[in-house]
Amino acid sequence: MSNKPPPPRPAPRLYLATPVVDDPAALVAELPALLAAADVAAVLLRLKETDQRTMITRIKALAPPVQKAGAALLVDGYPELVARGGADGAHLPGIAALKEALPSLKPDRIAGVGGLTTRHHSMDAGEIGADYLLFGEPDAKGQRPSAQAIAERLDWWAELFEPPCVGFATSLEEAYDFAASGADFVLVGDFIWADPRGPKAALIEADAAIKKAHAAAPASQDSASQDSAGGEHG
Repeated sequence: MSNKPPPPRPAPRLYLATPVVDDPAALVAELPALLAAADVAAVLLRLKETDQRTMITRIKALAPPVQKAGAALLVDGYPELVARGGADGAHLPGIAALKEALPSLKPDRIAGVGGLTTRHHSMDAGEIGADYLLFGEPDAKGQRPSAQAIAERLDWWAELFEPPCVGFATSLEEAYDFAASGADFVLVGDFIWADPRGPKAALIEADAAIKKAHAAAPASQDSASQDSAGGEHG
């Protein structure tokens, strides 16, 4: 067997969460320039809950500009609407939702999962076929782990497992730290849309930060990952 080290991970990419969408018109107009400005792999569509027909119409409005830019459109929840709206997949809130949605999404569409509070849950999600795992999003009460705990979980997962991991960043600093910890993707949302300079400037800055973190990290990341991989918690 070869002792060659595994190839280096590619630079992490952005995963952009939308604001909660009621009327999609403004976002439809804004997205092409945003997605052209930075390396965005996917867009997470957060829909305001209403009747299914209206939500499907909103997905149909947003799918073309996202997909034309070469990104994937994922719906936050509502896996039953993905195919009908022409989206590329769904993000599911936990193991139970993932298991329930997999038959309708696979093999043609993406099934991502979050809400993974323990390492055991994370390994279960990987084993049953999640296309990515998201670490660090707030729970139903708005609570989330510390940035250090999220970085440690990303570091552990990236070192030991194959499915991509995503870090949920609430600031530019977290985006940098999670990329340095081995995240394949960094999910950014509210702090991008709230930036007084506008979302385009914020997105460009976040893209540059995660690429910079990745470039600076490889030499130290391997040893740090091995150190943390031995410490089981959660």
